[in-house]
Amino acid sequence: MASYLVTGAAGFIGRSIAAALLARGEAVRGIDNFISGRRTNLVGLEAMEFIEGDLVDPLTCAKVCQGVEIIFHEAALASVPRSVSDPVSTNLNCVTATLNLLVAARAAGVRRVIYAGSSSAYGDTPTMPKVETMIPNPISPYAVAKLAGEQYMRVFARVYGLETVVLRYFNVFGPYQDPSSHYSGVLAKFCHRMLAGEPVTIYGDGEQSRDFTYIENVVHVNLLAAAAPVEKVSGQMMNAATQCAITLNKTFEILCELTGYKGKATYEEARAGDIRDSLADLQLAKELLDYEPTVDFREGLRRTVEWHRMSESVSGLERN
Repeated sequence: MASYLVTGAAGFIGRSIAAALLARGEAVRGIDNFISGRRTNLVGLEAMEFIEGDLVDPLTCAKVCQGVEIIFHEAALASVPRSVSDPVSTNLNCVTATLNLLVAARAAGVRRVIYAGSSSAYGDTPTMPKVETMIPNPISPYAVAKLAGEQYMRVFARVYGLETVVLRYFNVFGPYQDPSSHYSGVLAKFCHRMLAGEPVTIYGDGEQSRDFTYIENVVHVNLLAAAAPVEKVSGQMMNAATQCAITLNKTFEILCELTGYKGKATYEEARAGDIRDSLADLQLAKELLDYEPTVDFREGLRRTVEWHRMSESVSGLERN
């Protein structure tokens, strides 16, 4: 039985990957420093060996890599606004932590590292869809940091023979995503505020588009990347998305239907570092992984709203 390490296991993507592995009966170890991860996300993952620690520390990296065959590296400070206000911490927790992990993985004899890349590496180029062969053009410190991690993955595959796979995520959303932080994903915040009947803010004119990707699709592509033949995927980078763009205005409209929200969105100036449009080309992931999205946007949004509705109900009962 393979042994897996999931970094950022208390974050919503790491938590979801760990849950899928545990459901298959795999041996899973998780690590998180709780800068952005939530302890409540670990509920239901009691079968996972969990270590609270920071990948910025090389000794911690060495410890968590021992006896591991495959790593899903999801840990990061995943926020463009946060990186704009604090680029040093973003670099430390994305670039330094990733390099430390790779060094430790190589020393421990880890076979494969699957890295959570970011579509932000493409920047704000007008060409659609985004194809992996495009020249990166990051416009935020977060995008620069995630791109640096990608390059380290490629180099460790080429120079040291460590199997690495980079998956460039496009706007992942779904259950267990934290809606309470200023840096939370837009759909988590929308769901939370609309179910509570609170005001909703859209930055920009709302006609910016995103290839929103439901979490189940991301888990699916990660598991495919873990099982794919080395000769097909090692050192490769590919998009992980749904190949379907939708505007924030249209998203707000659908959420009004799903939540029963009667309010109007307010609009504020677009934030620094935010891209205008995003749409993935999935041909490479289809060729290398036989990947096809399993859940479309509207169904993913429906499931997400239901999860938030249930979570709000449980929180209300606990408060009472």
